[in-house]
Amino acid sequence: MKINGKDARSIRVTSSQNVEIIDQIQLPHRYATVSLYTVEDAARAIREMWVRGAPLIGVTAAYGVALGLKADPSDAMLERAYTLLLSTRPTAVNLRWALDRTMVAVRSLPESDRCEAAYAFASALAEEDVVTNSALGDHGLTVLEALWLRRQAEGAERLNILTHCNAGWLATVDWGTALAPVYKAFDSGIPVHVWVDETRPRNQGAALTACELGWHGVPHTVIPDNTGGHLMQHGMVDVVIVGADRVTRTGDTCNKIGTYLKALAASDNAVPFYVALPGSTVDWSIRDGLREIVIETRDPREVTHIRGENSAGDVVAVKLTPKDSAAANYGFDVTPARLVSGFITERGVCAASEKGLLSLFPQEAA
Repeated sequence: MKINGKDARSIRVTSSQNVEIIDQIQLPHRYATVSLYTVEDAARAIREMWVRGAPLIGVTAAYGVALGLKADPSDAMLERAYTLLLSTRPTAVNLRWALDRTMVAVRSLPESDRCEAAYAFASALAEEDVVTNSALGDHGLTVLEALWLRRQAEGAERLNILTHCNAGWLATVDWGTALAPVYKAFDSGIPVHVWVDETRPRNQGAALTACELGWHGVPHTVIPDNTGGHLMQHGMVDVVIVGADRVTRTGDTCNKIGTYLKALAASDNAVPFYVALPGSTVDWSIRDGLREIVIETRDPREVTHIRGENSAGDVVAVKLTPKDSAAANYGFDVTPARLVSGFITERGVCAASEKGLLSLFPQEAA
């Protein structure tokens, strides 16, 4: 994707084998990169959300193992890096998926070969993510093309897409998940317009989705989280596309808090509600999202305070709530499969059900 006309990715390796990331906490007010030198740096970047988004978390964790082995290629470091990184975020399934694959790639190797192999595997995982998300975007484009043909015949001047949180290229290595079809549609000439949920409490929609859509030139409007239902009631949303942090084999979808409410509003107003995800986000080991997915709870300060730029151009945090009021900060919610119109994956579009997922990923039947 592009930043001010130049090709960009969310993560890369420097000539000295350090890992450079975009510090997403600084966006949209500052564009800054941060170098990760140690496995502890990688863990902190994931935990404190300098990087976020299930696919990018997985790739960063794989590079984190490589950074650990760069300092010490022993079995003890390998196990320590795995445990430390796995503990950073409990909800996104890509984290464990990437770490497990990394362990398989390097565990049986001689210590002298482990570091190089870990870097090579993490880089391959990053490239795999790019290819996967581009293919996902192509399949999502067919959905948007069909919707646009229908809306165009009805006299519409643009295709209105609503999304929640950030599931663009800043949440992956490139292209994104929910936004990949949007970028493909925009690049193909479809007049798309994106309603961007601000996505409290961390405002990843307002800060990140709006930022990257603006970089690429995609028309968009930031809205408060509780505006989506009103827009749907008045025919101002043609389709909802969101990402996912974990999907059960039966189609329940765990995504950023507030996604469930959008799905309810979409269902009530007959608006298609799609979830875009790579196959790596499906947790084939669980069936019931409400009972089996661990929902991350985060620092209440993310609710009680907000960051922004003041009139002097300084980025500051201000308190929103009374001094003694408690705050709850659940990071995710679960949308039941019955509310999802379909899944958009790198292998195609399918029903939000076990049968639908297995039609695209038959190797997981057992």
